[in-house]
Amino acid sequence: MSGRPLDVLEASLGEEVTVRLKGGEEYVGELTGYDQHMNLVVENGDTTIIRGDNVVSIRP
Repeated sequence: MSGRPLDVLEASLGEEVTVRLKGGEEYVGELTGYDQHMNLVVENGDTTIIRGDNVVSIRP
């Protein structure tokens, strides 16, 4: 998978992702949404909204 970050997010919609945050925390779940600021919506039983400026990496 390659391309611009938002293209990668679009291709990952509905898939399981691992999101690592600046503080070292990780969230694993289905990517169900995002916006142009890379704010993410990840669902894993609960819905978590992650602010884009806290994201260090997203692994599909």
